[in-house]
Amino acid sequence: MKLIESIKEFSGYLNRYEHESKVCNCTMTFSVFLPKEAENEKVPTLYWLSGLTCTDDNARTKAGMQRYADESAIALVFPDTSPRGEEVPDVPERYDLGKGAGFYVNATEGDWAKHYQMYDYVVNELPILLEDNLPLKSGVRSISGHSMGGHGALICALKNPDKYRSVSAFAPICNPIESGWGQGCFDAYLGDNKNDWQQYDATELVKAGNKIPGILIDQGLADEFYDEGQLLSENFQQACTESSQVLRLRMQEGYDHSYHFISTFIGEHVTFHAEAMKAK
Repeated sequence: MKLIESIKEFSGYLNRYEHESKVCNCTMTFSVFLPKEAENEKVPTLYWLSGLTCTDDNARTKAGMQRYADESAIALVFPDTSPRGEEVPDVPERYDLGKGAGFYVNATEGDWAKHYQMYDYVVNELPILLEDNLPLKSGVRSISGHSMGGHGALICALKNPDKYRSVSAFAPICNPIESGWGQGCFDAYLGDNKNDWQQYDATELVKAGNKIPGILIDQGLADEFYDEGQLLSENFQQACTESSQVLRLRMQEGYDHSYHFISTFIGEHVTFHAEAMKAK
């Protein structure tokens, strides 16, 4: 992997890298914040998955989480949201399919299948690469995200409870097989057999018995996409209740879908993960 940018922040550095991804078959870019403690020892890692249209740059410049990660002595990893490059399929007229909309699944259909393997990229390829090359504690990871990335964080953790100490999300797409965003991407990437979609739906995974020790979700009540039925947090809450999955769902009055919302509560999420990763 190649370092392409390094910015001093708080006691550490926000670095940007690129590498050749074997699973996505293209050059991928990601960012990592390393606190000063990483100069002398390996540190725990919080992965942040961003939402539709984003790159690795959005959260690292808007969410304000580096301050809290620095205080907690943990690293942050910001992957991209899809494969990139001229050879990568895209639908330029749509913001919710193609580049910037990988949906954290492994595509099986047509031209999508060659590059859109974002689930394997986030869960397997990227952590192995980073733990081999940076001062990150092997296997000591947590995961969070926003919107599409919140969906990604939930499914990655629920499908791999041995790989993540904790999971949280802001305004996640909780039940994508029932939402317009999810249906559009799943049909393209996974085909029209809806049984194949369930493995990438957090609500369906909980119904099937997948569990992780605890989940924290913040959802704004002035979120237009919540009102449109894209996010469906109540469906997830019901599934968790019926399956005895521990969930802390906080409905936040007046907050929308933006990074203004995220930046208000991100400190609490970073602390939640830092405590989980440092617990014996």
